[in-house]
Amino acid sequence: MNEQKTMEKKENPKLDVQELDVFYGTFHALKKITFTLHPREIAAFIGPSGCGKSTFLRVFNRMNDLIPSCQVIGTALIDGKDIYGGMDVTELRSRVGMVFQKPNPFNMSIFDNIAYGPRMQGQRDRRILAELVETSLAKAALWDEVKDRLKRSAMGLSGGQQQRLCIARSIAMQPEIILMDEPTSALDPLATGKIEALMGELKKEYTIIIVTHAMHQAARVSDKTAFFLLGDLVEYNDTKTVFTTPRDSRTEAYISGRFG
Repeated sequence: MNEQKTMEKKENPKLDVQELDVFYGTFHALKKITFTLHPREIAAFIGPSGCGKSTFLRVFNRMNDLIPSCQVIGTALIDGKDIYGGMDVTELRSRVGMVFQKPNPFNMSIFDNIAYGPRMQGQRDRRILAELVETSLAKAALWDEVKDRLKRSAMGLSGGQQQRLCIARSIAMQPEIILMDEPTSALDPLATGKIEALMGELKKEYTIIIVTHAMHQAARVSDKTAFFLLGDLVEYNDTKTVFTTPRDSRTEAYISGRFG
């Protein structure tokens, strides 16, 4: 057991960010961010609205490239490879899945929602696609609920089911990392609980980052928590440490509800 723990400690970071700045025109959105996350860990990003959480999340799949005024300076690595150093964006986004705040299923069948990405990458074998759909839905804890209606529109699913469908759609691309931008903010408590339980299962295979305004959620699901404020990464540590003995008074003030 001790040998296993030693091996885990020596494992290289999945994500490694050093001295990263992000600008939108002249606005300095993120300032000298340093951050690491190891394989099969969940990191939660917390902080007030507009503090840089989602901007930092989008660094990892280069969604910020879609904003013409955005400039990224510094180093952001996946498995030691520079995300902004010539890495193919299509390849990057197949390795880094994204789940958005509001469920966004395609207006097509449940089956076709999951098979869409692999088909776009050239997969046409019906048997392989069927296996991939079943595996992805099972990993998203949705297979048993929809296996008898795969040909029906995904738009007929409940909000919570639609969000799990979007997670399954991401899984179908066989990513290594899954980014979740407030994935439960539009869901009821029951659906939220299912998504949180799902995260615990998914981290056995994937590295996950979740942006959340719900500090109880961060405390429940994450291994590490990062507190952002006005573009600064104020504190980043094991979740238990951040919530029980934060090192920075601003973190303590936010967690205790004195601002934000």
